[in-house]
Amino acid sequence: MCGFALSDTLPLTYPHVLGFALQVELMARRSFPLALPGLVHVHNRIVATRAIDAGELLRVAVHAERFVAHPKGAQVDLVTSVSAEGDAVWTARSTYLARGARPPAGAIAATADELPDLSDEPAAAVWRVAADTGRRYAAVSGDVNPIHLHPLSAKAFGFPTAIAHGMWTAARALASLQGRTGDAIAYDVEFRKPLRLPSQVSLRTRPVDGGWDLGVAGRVEHLRGTVRRSD
Repeated sequence: MCGFALSDTLPLTYPHVLGFALQVELMARRSFPLALPGLVHVHNRIVATRAIDAGELLRVAVHAERFVAHPKGAQVDLVTSVSAEGDAVWTARSTYLARGARPPAGAIAATADELPDLSDEPAAAVWRVAADTGRRYAAVSGDVNPIHLHPLSAKAFGFPTAIAHGMWTAARALASLQGRTGDAIAYDVEFRKPLRLPSQVSLRTRPVDGGWDLGVAGRVEHLRGTVRRSD
C-alpha cells in the first residue's frame, strides 16, 4: 500500500496507524477543545529509538497538549507514545489545525520552522497515484474521513475531488529510502497542499549530513520532509 518491502520489523510510520483510533477517541470527547470534523493534519514528527519487531507486544498511549493560537484558527498536538517491555521505542507528535477556531485567552502563538524546499532538485521518482488510493489506505488505517473516500463526499467538505491521506504520502516518501536511514531516526513532515486523486507527482530526495531531505510535488507542493539520525 505504501511501498515498504516485507520485513520482520514495522515500517516507521506504522505505529501511527496503531494509535490513530485512540487519537479519534480523544478528539471526539466533549472535553476536547476543538471540533473533530474539519481538523487538518498540518505537521507530523516521529522519533524512533530502534526498530520494532512485528511480533512485539506494544503499549500505545495518546494525549493532547500545546493548544495554541494560529493565524488561521487554533492548533493542538496529539502525542502518541509506544513502549515495549516498559521502554519507550517510538513517539509521534501530530499537529492539527482547526480553521476559524478561537484559542483560549492568552494562548501562545504557534511556531514552526519551515522544512527544506526541494523544488529545484531533480525528480528521484514519479508516482501515478490512483483514484482509489484514499479508499485503500482508509481500509487498512481506519482513517475513513470522507474527504479521502470519494469525489462526492469530498465535495461536501469543500474539496473538488477526493484527496490522499497526508500520512499515506509521508509513508510512501519514506519507503523510497528504506534501508538507507538506519533505525534510530527522527522523521519530520510538513503537509502543504492537498494531493488530489488521481494525480501524477514527483518525489525529490537529497542526502545531507546525518540523513535526508525529501519532498513530494506535482503542479503544487504537497509535502516537505526531513529524516535525521536520532541517536
